[in-house]
Amino acid sequence: MNRTIISITLTAVLLICLFVSCKHDASILPGPANSGMDTTSSSADTGICFTRDILPIFISSCAKSGCHDAASQQKGYIFTSYETITAKKFTPGNPDETELYEVITESDADDIMPRPPNPPLTNEQITMIRNWILQGAPNSSGCNSNCDSTQFTFSGTIAPMINKYCRGCHNSGLSSGGYNFETYEGVISAVSANRILGALNHEPGYVSMPKGGNKLSDCEISQFKKWIENGALNN
Repeated sequence: MNRTIISITLTAVLLICLFVSCKHDASILPGPANSGMDTTSSSADTGICFTRDILPIFISSCAKSGCHDAASQQKGYIFTSYETITAKKFTPGNPDETELYEVITESDADDIMPRPPNPPLTNEQITMIRNWILQGAPNSSGCNSNCDSTQFTFSGTIAPMINKYCRGCHNSGLSSGGYNFETYEGVISAVSANRILGALNHEPGYVSMPKGGNKLSDCEISQFKKWIENGALNN
């Protein structure tokens, strides 16, 4: 009897040891558990915000007269809001099955959007749109801003905002208002004419900018103001 009890006890101990040794840390499992994506909530902060990062690209580069604003609706596409951007031939999670992604990555000059002579989207903008679609194209808004009003160099702050909000209309192919913001000199011409701050502040007598888009945040406008007040340097 004692031998039987001892044998059963040893067997139980061995089974417990085997079970413990076979347990894996979930952090090193392959697949979704280690993919870097939150599989429990679709509202997780992915680092890309639709209203902050994606919508301004379409407003500046696509939602223009004769293209994809509410009045023109070229080929039935309107790129002025989340609802209209995702309304047609749009597959969340799959950029390669999404028409707007296909046309911004086209190699054929006759098919690429924005149409020449407008400048194409930058690689950074295309990558951001692709990643947003891959993440399910969430309609995120009210996202935290990374704006720091104490930072206002041209290269680090002003030029990126110009590219994001203005370059789609103010470029060498389409110099709206006579301004081409592809160069520092082009931006300075608008500064010298006292046009930028009035337009950004949506003041009477100025065409509100970004045209068709939301007013920039108080922090972003403050960055422009401080840059100008400090000499509008090419720094």
